[in-house]
Amino acid sequence: MTQRLQDELSAWLGERVDAMEPLGGGSICAVYHLRAGDNEWCLKSRHDAPRGFFATERDGLAALGVSATVRVPAVHHCAGEWLLLEWLPPAQAHPGDAALLGRQLASLHDARAPSFGFPADNFCGLSPQANTIHDDGHDFFARCRLLAQGDRAHAAGLLPAGDRARLDRVVENLRQSIPDQPPSLIHGDLWQGNIHFSSGGPALIDPAAHHGWGEADLAMTHLFGAPDPALESAYREARPLAPGFDDRVPLYNLYHLLNHLNLFGAGWLSSVRAVLDRFA
Repeated sequence: MTQRLQDELSAWLGERVDAMEPLGGGSICAVYHLRAGDNEWCLKSRHDAPRGFFATERDGLAALGVSATVRVPAVHHCAGEWLLLEWLPPAQAHPGDAALLGRQLASLHDARAPSFGFPADNFCGLSPQANTIHDDGHDFFARCRLLAQGDRAHAAGLLPAGDRARLDRVVENLRQSIPDQPPSLIHGDLWQGNIHFSSGGPALIDPAAHHGWGEADLAMTHLFGAPDPALESAYREARPLAPGFDDRVPLYNLYHLLNHLNLFGAGWLSSVRAVLDRFA
């Protein structure tokens, strides 16, 4: 933390920041356990954060919190370069936490939204995420998710023309590959690193919240390895899935693979191509 940021935080808190412990796990932001007097917070900071970066995370956390289905950290303050959050002490998952989270996610996804999208655009990682309102989920996922990332990657020279053409074929077949589903409020970036087990139970962090397909949220828990079986079992019991979900998982996650290609470079192209090989 720079001295300027520490001084800014101390001024806002009205007391000197006594201790700051860096926390691991984040590749986009620096994250700290902050102490001032008898109080504790989680601080996320990035000195070159895009305009609105932390404000849109604040708004996503607020939407998830208002749903009263999943736990998220409360936001104490949002500034251009940092976000001050409730401190949720990390802990080993308690027996039953994974199943509890599965039921909570099902409840979150059961709450119907009026349309796909969100009141404002936001970010998935550092990538801008378009949330233009759509009545049709297939159009939303095609235009605001797959094609938005694919066009960005192609323009940057990361997605060759042949692969970009195959992405168009994937989009043309979306209605045959993904069943109709109503819009739900979803976390939007639900890889396992954004599932936080605390002494108070499971919580979700770092959202890219919007109204989308609940299945897409659940699918992302598989992106870097299968989740705790109890999570998905409890989810499926509370919110049965249409047949063929396991086959659809890579298609939902193509959005995130394209995003990783844009964020982290050509090393992700083979993963993108594996999905294109299957669905194009």
